[in-house]
Amino acid sequence: GSAGSQSMRKFRCVKLNTQRWNISSLISYEKQQVPIDAVMFITANGIKICVSPHQKWVQAAMKKIDKKRTTKGK
Repeated sequence: GSAGSQSMRKFRCVKLNTQRWNISSLISYEKQQVPIDAVMFITANGIKICVSPHQKWVQAAMKKIDKKRTTKGK
């Protein structure tokens, strides 16, 4: 159990971005509940954006990303 075994990519959302983003530039997302309820989108440029999961555009973007993920394997 050394500190090196911890995942380096533990980026946490602590505040939410209120800007609406272009869905096509978002390539993946992660949901989190701690310390705040948020969805963290990752753009094609590697930028991490924290947004409220309750916004309509956020839910639409998550659906689009899920669809891309499932069709990619075929």
